[in-house]
Amino acid sequence: MAPLYNPATQKPEDAKACIDQFEFPDIPCTYPVVWVKAQEAAQLCAAEGKRLCDANEWEDACQGEAQPPDYRFDLAQGVAPEAGIRLMREAHNRAHAPDKRWSYGPAYQPRICATGSFKSAGCNGGNWTQCGSNTYPTGSFPACRSPLDVYDLNGNAAEHMNLPLNPTQMSSRGSVTLGYTEMKGSWFIFDTYRAHEDWCRWRAPSWHGTRVLDPQSHSNYHLGFRCCNTLPPTQR
Repeated sequence: MAPLYNPATQKPEDAKACIDQFEFPDIPCTYPVVWVKAQEAAQLCAAEGKRLCDANEWEDACQGEAQPPDYRFDLAQGVAPEAGIRLMREAHNRAHAPDKRWSYGPAYQPRICATGSFKSAGCNGGNWTQCGSNTYPTGSFPACRSPLDVYDLNGNAAEHMNLPLNPTQMSSRGSVTLGYTEMKGSWFIFDTYRAHEDWCRWRAPSWHGTRVLDPQSHSNYHLGFRCCNTLPPTQR
C-alpha cells in the first residue's frame, strides 16, 4: 500500500491512511477484479482488514497530495440524496477545475495509461456472457502512476468508492454504514472515445447511484475497486 500524505509539507511517515498501489487484489501483473458490486467491494476490503476508500482519498492518491476532505456537506442537508450529490459535485468540480491534473501530469495524454482497448464484439454494455473485461494486467503502464506511486488510477478498470453525504458516513472515520457509490478512474477506451471527464478530483454524476451497502449496487465488466486503510499512530 502507498501512504497518503502531502509531499510539500509532510513525510510518508506522517500519513494517517494508505491506499492500494494497484487495483484489487493489489498484486502487480494481475488482472483487476471486475463485475463486483459496491457492497461486495466493501466486504472484500473488510475481509483483508482494510476498507473501501472515501472519494477524497482516491483523489488525493491521484492528485499526488493529501488535502483536507472537501465535500460541502452543508449542500446535502435537507434535500434528497440525489440532489445533495448533484449540488456537492457541482461545487466540488468548480472549486478544483483550476488545478485539474491526471495521475501522470497536468494534461491528458493518450497511450500513457491503459486506455487503448475496445469492447468485445457484441458487448451490449452490461452482459456477463457477451462482454469481456478487456482490461490490462495491473502496472502494465509504468508511466501511469501518481506522484505517490499509485498505479492505474487513470485507465484500466473504473473503481468503486464511498461518497459520504455527512461526516458519519466517512469510511476514514470508521463508518460501517458508509454513504453512496462514486465511480472513479477512466474507461479503457478513452484513447478513441472520451466518454467523460476523468481528471483526478473530478466527481461523476450519480451514475447507477445507490448506497454502497445496497445489495443491488451496480456492477459491470469494466468496474473494479481498490482498498484503503487507516494507520494507527503506532504504525505511522
